Amino acid sequence: MSVSEELPARSPVRTVLTWLYVPGDRPAVVARALAAGADVVLVDLEDAVAPDRKAYARDATAELLADPAPGPSPVHVRINALDGPLAEADVRAVAGLPGLAGLRLPKANGPAEVRRVAGWAAATAGREGVPLYPILESALGVERAYEIATASPAVCGLALGEADLRADLGVYDEAGLAWPRSRAVVAARAAGLAPPAQSVYADVRDLDGLAASCARGRALGFLGRAAIHPRQLPVIERAYLPTAAEVRAARDIVLAAPTDEGALALPDGRFVDAAVVAGARRTLDLAERRRT
Repeated sequence: MSVSEELPARSPVRTVLTWLYVPGDRPAVVARALAAGADVVLVDLEDAVAPDRKAYARDATAELLADPAPGPSPVHVRINALDGPLAEADVRAVAGLPGLAGLRLPKANGPAEVRRVAGWAAATAGREGVPLYPILESALGVERAYEIATASPAVCGLALGEADLRADLGVYDEAGLAWPRSRAVVAARAAGLAPPAQSVYADVRDLDGLAASCARGRALGFLGRAAIHPRQLPVIERAYLPTAAEVRAARDIVLAAPTDEGALALPDGRFVDAAVVAGARRTLDLAERRRT
């Protein structure tokens, strides 16, 4: 039986699972990234660009985004640090361009910074709604995760920047990041946002390690992951797609509760409520990626 067989008709949903970072000062690499199959391409103006290349990266990115459809994948831009001198110029250079799908806000430490960026973007674009994705990269940012997530209606998601966060916290292993990771997941959910994607996995050759790390992230409630090389994309997608057993269980729930109203008993005796049904629908939406 297919994923959708015997289920009520639903609009197609394409959940974002893969986000591919690429340096903004390398247009040829950006062009290849756009064709690599990521759900979103993240053009980086920050850490991946040397100080003397910042202006060139901004101009090249603006030229790219002047095209309403710069490639088959939506394009987000990671601007420079919010507390530095370049962030406003970055926002004003790209926020009004038709090819921009979102802005990533590095080193977000509080809601005031996010609201300031939202104001720059709205003023530049002449409209509301440039999607913003704050990145939590410090202890202070993690502590204020929910405030940041609810700082503006333009905020559409949270992310963790784990390299800087490790340095700020002084931790060197996975255990030291368990609480910040869960904090980001809980804050996003409490704010009504999509689950955050995992931070990048730095070793692009260790695909087995990447898969194992994705499995741990999925268990914590993350959904998808940022990548720094195209070879990581299929590993991330496979790790976050539901298993056959998960799809069967979700199908059983949705068939038994097509209206999402109240609690009910499944044929095997389990009780499910609206939240469980909603989770089952998300599983089936994800499973549809195998068919597209």
